[in-house]
Amino acid sequence: MLVRNATLVDGRSGIDLLVQEGRIAALGPSLAAPPEAEVVEAGGWLLSPPFVDAHFHMDATLSHGLPRVNESGTLLEGIALWGELKPMLTQEALVERALAYCDWAVARGLLAIRSHVDVCDPRLLAVEALLEVRRRVAPYIDLQLVAFPQDGLLRAPGAWDQLVRALDLGVDVVGGIPHFERSAADGTESVRRLCELAAERGLRVDLHCDETDDPQSRHVETLAYHAQRLGLQGRVTGSHLTSMHSMDNDYVAKLLPLMAEAGLHAVANPLINITLQGRRDGYPKRRGMTRVPELLAAGVNVAFGHDCVMDPWYALGSADMLEVASMGLHVAQMTSAAAMRQCFDAVTTNAARVLGLEGYGLEPGCRADFVLLQARSPAEALRLRAQRLVVVRGGKVLARAPQAVMSLNLAGRPAAVDFTRHPG
Repeated sequence: MLVRNATLVDGRSGIDLLVQEGRIAALGPSLAAPPEAEVVEAGGWLLSPPFVDAHFHMDATLSHGLPRVNESGTLLEGIALWGELKPMLTQEALVERALAYCDWAVARGLLAIRSHVDVCDPRLLAVEALLEVRRRVAPYIDLQLVAFPQDGLLRAPGAWDQLVRALDLGVDVVGGIPHFERSAADGTESVRRLCELAAERGLRVDLHCDETDDPQSRHVETLAYHAQRLGLQGRVTGSHLTSMHSMDNDYVAKLLPLMAEAGLHAVANPLINITLQGRRDGYPKRRGMTRVPELLAAGVNVAFGHDCVMDPWYALGSADMLEVASMGLHVAQMTSAAAMRQCFDAVTTNAARVLGLEGYGLEPGCRADFVLLQARSPAEALRLRAQRLVVVRGGKVLARAPQAVMSLNLAGRPAAVDFTRHPG
């Protein structure tokens, strides 16, 4: 395959990309196409590595309304509702919904997902279902699974043994939820045990950490301590971190360098954080999302996740990581040119670092995975939620879409509107 005349995320234009044997073989202007090559005319549109979702719950996706709707819209009712739904789950339904979501993802250029999977069901039904989904979608999506004790590692009977069983079955990452344990002390103990388990097995760690408005929920500090103590730098992620939004500034000034020294990744979930947090507030009402610009400035790798799509916690969503990044941009007030690029990176390169994806990117030797967006820059892609014109995995086209054009007929003056053009 030869992609001709593309614009890259770093601003280079008129670039050709040559694919051979599923890898990027060359990148530069005016490359020669081998006789048998499929030629994709990019027409100057933006060529990006594929989108990556660093935090999702595929076992719950597309279950909205089962067995009822979350009337309060709160995190705790969503957790309770998931508890009601679990006994009714079947492996067949879990697989069907997850595969449907993966179809949505591919169409949106989303080719890598880290999904947390609940291990608090003694049957491990969701674990077995998503392991089957991971096998089926492997040709087109990197699906990384996290063993997640939704009801608390120490709080839920049997959760520790079930988490270990899930890892033995092939789940990739050690998960947890320390702020949901019965006490802060139990939360601290759960972080220690989970990090030590990951160190013993050579695995990554990704904890739902301090997903609360309580500024005294500070398990991320413990997570950073154990990451450094156990030599887990670069393999540990704190997800949500919404309590940081409400923490004292002096404490955060101490916390940020500790996280950076420990090589922690941070994942914010903009759509869900601003929906679920601040529910008890009057006005002014907290936004709830963690301190993204400050984390980045401190040297912490920050990614965004979709978290939920049409499930007990969130009735909306469509696997569109540009929507996620756009919400993160607005909530964090990241409107400079450099900051908008950081938001685009949060659903591409930064998220790939969280997952530890090998061969990710648009450089010779990388896997030939990419998406052609109907935009001229990352900022324009965010502004327009750009059409995914071509989605490619391993040098093979998975999805195509026509260029988006809106036709108008105003006062007898028909016109086709191009939102990528502007005066000057």
